[in-house]
Amino acid sequence: MGSTGEYESQRRVPVPPSKPFLKSLQARLKETFFPDDPFRQFKNQPTSSKFLLGLQYFVPIIEWAPHYTFDFFKADLIAGITVASLAVPQGISYASLASIPPIIGLYSSFVPPLLYAMLGSSRDLAVGTVVVASLLISSMLGKEVSPTENPKQCVQLVFTATFFAGVFQASLGILRLGFIVDFLSHATIVGFMGGAATIVCFQQLKGILGLIHFTHETDLVSVMRSVFSQIHQWRWESAVLGCCFLFFLLLTRYFSKRKAAFFWINAMAPLTTVILGSLLVYLTHAEKHGVQVIGHLKKGLNPPSASDLAFGSSHLMAAIKTGIVIGIIGLAEGIAVGRTFAMFKNYHIDGNKEMIAFGMMNIAGSCTSCYLTAGPFSRTAVKFNAGSRSAVSNIVMATAVMFTLLFLTPLFHYTPLVVLSSIIIAAMLGLLDYEAAIHLWKIEKFDFFICLGAYLGVVLGSVEIGLIIAITVSLLRIILFVARPRTMVLGNIPNSGIYRSMDQYQIANSVPGILILQIDAPVFFANASYLRERISRWIYEEEDRLKSAGEASLHYVILDLSAVGSIDTSGISMLEELMKNVHRKGLQLLLANPQSEMMKKLDKSKLIDKIGQGWIFLTVEEAVSACNFMLHTCKAIHVAVDQNAEENKV
Repeated sequence: MGSTGEYESQRRVPVPPSKPFLKSLQARLKETFFPDDPFRQFKNQPTSSKFLLGLQYFVPIIEWAPHYTFDFFKADLIAGITVASLAVPQGISYASLASIPPIIGLYSSFVPPLLYAMLGSSRDLAVGTVVVASLLISSMLGKEVSPTENPKQCVQLVFTATFFAGVFQASLGILRLGFIVDFLSHATIVGFMGGAATIVCFQQLKGILGLIHFTHETDLVSVMRSVFSQIHQWRWESAVLGCCFLFFLLLTRYFSKRKAAFFWINAMAPLTTVILGSLLVYLTHAEKHGVQVIGHLKKGLNPPSASDLAFGSSHLMAAIKTGIVIGIIGLAEGIAVGRTFAMFKNYHIDGNKEMIAFGMMNIAGSCTSCYLTAGPFSRTAVKFNAGSRSAVSNIVMATAVMFTLLFLTPLFHYTPLVVLSSIIIAAMLGLLDYEAAIHLWKIEKFDFFICLGAYLGVVLGSVEIGLIIAITVSLLRIILFVARPRTMVLGNIPNSGIYRSMDQYQIANSVPGILILQIDAPVFFANASYLRERISRWIYEEEDRLKSAGEASLHYVILDLSAVGSIDTSGISMLEELMKNVHRKGLQLLLANPQSEMMKKLDKSKLIDKIGQGWIFLTVEEAVSACNFMLHTCKAIHVAVDQNAEENKV
């Protein structure tokens, strides 16, 4: 097609200076593991200051404690006591859901919040046990050891799983591997949480109906079969109590949502139901009429449990697997909740610090008779609405729980199990976020099906199956996205030098004799073959269109590479092969706006020389101008040749 040497307005695209391999690798690793540049605060600081800054980084309470005021304490005192009123009944309820003694739920709201107050970076996160992790513990470890036949061994496995969850979480934070949690997309979490909430609600029919024997399976079919196969054992007394308490809890939530100032009504409702239920059972002796109660709870603070960690157990691998799964779920929920409330108050929380804090509090918790704790949304919302100002509210909550453990546990003897089931169901209904699912359907159908897959996997299979389905579909989506990147035809916006997608901009016009294509992703081994075939198809389709429309034939193919951030050797080979195919058809290939990384690879592979420096342009506009210049020049030459031929004939 000729050369662009006569096109004087062209500005050349430079090849950036090459960096040594080790420097490039160092920069890449830094961007991967240290995107927040945590070491910038240590630059140009004396050794003593570096030590203090390092201590403040790993123990944030050292940084903010000197500036803490009495006004902050008054707000944190109210918030802490308010959250404690929710933490006590929730702790007992969720421990029952995890198939472990209820007292462990109270233990888990004492030591972990104290550690998080020192190590965590969120001012608003309330630490405590979480429903989904409790369900996972029950379903995954219940298959290994029966909590009714071997309760002591079951508790040991729970502590061991909590220990490995803490080790896993802390390791992610220390090794700066927090981006792994990002693979749990919003759609995945919505579906998984919704499925878990559905199963938990149906499982609580055991407590509502006063059933003694119940299935250990978590799928909906098994749960409903267990419920309806025992119709003759349903207790109407328990069912009436359960429905009344559930109605009360839902009513208080409704009023709290109607007016934010009434948040305390919803916060106090669980404790109120526990007190009312206990008084009712005590005064009417309902436990003698089929209403099951918690029974004796030991007084005193957390006993040490380091010796109970079952490292030599034959079920160790199950405990490790459970620990990793609940560790990921705890991190995903806790960090998401922390970031949500941090946005409301316009401050930042460090994801890696949070992982270290979560890990350390769960390691310490496993040695002090606690099971997995994270940052549940319900407690955090109550704490936030109560006016919490700092992590001191977690210390206040832990102190209130300590007071309960020392003096008040005998008062829970008559607490009916049906109350705990009502509290769990009320909490679970808040996790059924159907509005989020509808939003996913409207915005991105693929995300909706990821959400639906996770939900159905949990409800019809198990929590593990639901999690595997959700992660697998999410990874499949990533693979499809990178393996099948978008390519689009660009056209000219009238009266401008702007070129945009002709699908998006209906007013964009194609340029006669020129096909402009944009690649919208990095080019590497996974998509190089597809891109070669797709670009070739664009060329065939454009030639057929021009031929059928009777327009000028195609002469130039311009690739807009502005969105191609990187390219590997497979991508380079693809470009070389594409260039040969284009030349074989009598066309010319032009490149527009190749990025730094691509120019380096083009230069090292000598592909610049094969394409020709004159065919590489800074913008699409310049590439089009060069093509038009060449087309007009060729046309003028053809006209002159034709005139000379006519004159010679004459």
